Amino acid sequence: METIKNFPKIEKKNFPLIDKKDFPLLENNFKSKNPIIYLDHAATTQKPIQVLEKIDEYYKNFNANVHRGAHQLSAKSTEEFENSRSLIAKYVNANSTKEIIFTRNATEAINLVARSWGEFTLKENDEILLSIMEHHSNIVPWQMVAAKNKCKLKFVGIDQDGRLDINDFKSKLTTKTKLVSLLHISNTLGCCNPIKEITKLARDKGSLILLDACQSLAHQKLDIHELGIDFLAGSGHKLCGPTGIGFLWSKKEILEKIPPFFGGGEMIQDVFEEKSTWAELPHKFEAGTPAIAEAIGLAAAINYINNIGLDRISEYEKEITKYLFEKLNQIEDLEIIGPSPRIDPNRASLATFYVKEIHSNDIAEILDSKGICIRSGHHCCQPLHRHIGIKSTARVSMNFTTTKEDINNFIDKLKETISFLKLNS
Repeated sequence: METIKNFPKIEKKNFPLIDKKDFPLLENNFKSKNPIIYLDHAATTQKPIQVLEKIDEYYKNFNANVHRGAHQLSAKSTEEFENSRSLIAKYVNANSTKEIIFTRNATEAINLVARSWGEFTLKENDEILLSIMEHHSNIVPWQMVAAKNKCKLKFVGIDQDGRLDINDFKSKLTTKTKLVSLLHISNTLGCCNPIKEITKLARDKGSLILLDACQSLAHQKLDIHELGIDFLAGSGHKLCGPTGIGFLWSKKEILEKIPPFFGGGEMIQDVFEEKSTWAELPHKFEAGTPAIAEAIGLAAAINYINNIGLDRISEYEKEITKYLFEKLNQIEDLEIIGPSPRIDPNRASLATFYVKEIHSNDIAEILDSKGICIRSGHHCCQPLHRHIGIKSTARVSMNFTTTKEDINNFIDKLKETISFLKLNS
């Protein structure tokens, strides 16, 4: 078994959990003199200066392609690139760096599983079990595989509190279920799904488990062994890292059996006129020049999060989530979808809501004019919104940079916005 080197030593400092000085964008506002209040972290996180500087350092000092170059720039680039893989492996407690596949994003990671594992493994009448709360990225790839391989999709519903309906899950899980593919934390409901219980139930039926961890990786510790999963999809830009970089983790024995997704350079061992042979893991699944700067930037982001501490982040975000819910629950005609922090203490640090007779886009646009960034729409969860019976919602999502002062300003401006829209509707 390959060993994974330890994290690089990071110089500890007295890091205030809510310090915004490391985030240049949070000091700016295009529309007023006041700093922007960014409450859209579930869509993408802001990037600390350490990440921006590391990307700049790569392009200025050792820009070169990785792995096959013999010169010093390529050696340095490869070292930094593979260090990122090592950090990710350590972050999720993988057995080996060979189990970490770099992708463009979590969507590509899920598609890789769907095309390489799904099309290779699934047979006619096999079943794939999803939930109604899934992001489109964890629905559409499986629809495509199901159509091609003539297998069946099933969807688990939600209970009255906006959590996964575990009884419905049990009733739909059968020996025909070959894959359970679920998000860890909903980007809309905010609920944290009981993955350990789900994996035990799925194992008993002989099913594999894929976890979409986009909304959990930056907010709580995650151990693939404790969770008992087979695949994990992660996204760099939701970890305070750059866009254009994500990763797939899977067990080495699974990755070795399935065919590659993309073909081309880097993923080959030998190429002949008639056939080709594949490189060893993880390169078998990484065709072409990878996102080198982005991977190196992601390593800086992971170091940054580790330096704060995921336990500290989790506890802090729990407190501000409780505070946000208390404030939102005082607003007349405002309905929050998803469980409260009291019902689900491990829920995401976000709140998705709608106000009767007011469109969520109008709320978001007026708040934006006041320097407050939230999201509106269906949040890439159209089946969930149809299931609930509403077309769109507004979502405020936070992370460790969010302060109670930010929440207070948001609530004040939200109340003003609702009053204005009610008067002018």
